[in-house]
Amino acid sequence: MAKTLHDRRFPNETKAYRSARDALLESEIALRRQIEAVAAQRRALPEGGELREDYLFEEGEPPRKVRLSELFGDRDTLVVYSFMYGPEMEKACPMCTAMLDGLNGNMPHVAQRGTLVVIAKSPIARIREYARTRGWGNFRLVSSAGTTYNRDYFGENPQGQQIPCLNVFVRRGGKIRHWYATEMLFGQPDAGQNNRHVDLIWPLWNLLDLTPEGRGENWYPKIDYGAGA
Repeated sequence: MAKTLHDRRFPNETKAYRSARDALLESEIALRRQIEAVAAQRRALPEGGELREDYLFEEGEPPRKVRLSELFGDRDTLVVYSFMYGPEMEKACPMCTAMLDGLNGNMPHVAQRGTLVVIAKSPIARIREYARTRGWGNFRLVSSAGTTYNRDYFGENPQGQQIPCLNVFVRRGGKIRHWYATEMLFGQPDAGQNNRHVDLIWPLWNLLDLTPEGRGENWYPKIDYGAGA
């Protein structure tokens, strides 16, 4: 092990533990460097395609119309998460719910750098009621009902089933362009893994990865939908 790592030792740790932990630390440092390199590669993407249309969504109570271009506010970056809660779904997606539960508290900090909006295809009143049961007081919630946004930007498959895609749009030179999507969702997963396309913004999995039990083979969050959902 390189002498520059650190000299901390925990009470009663063995030589075998320290040797294994030092090897793991080197791997963790390599992983951090790779994450930084991938983030730099992502930031260096060329401009994507111009927005297909300035979609007319619905938000608020009472409902009001809002165009995608208006969702940017005073920022030039717009992050849009397609939440799996279509009008034909009896219940909202539990995985989306668990991820958004964790992200809701970070919204005041996100807003200092960009704009994040949660879009679902259910009527806006239904989306807002579900958000109320989850305590999502920080999200800007938008209904894409009556638009082709979900289909155009892969938040829905040709059969109308909802897909949890995250898209990023940028506003530059008076034009709105698509910049990034979580495309790992669409590829073939590695053996024994799922595509984990939004892991980097989902604290739950990152925390569990630090424990000896890990994520578990087939464990998924359980959601108490409550009487209101």
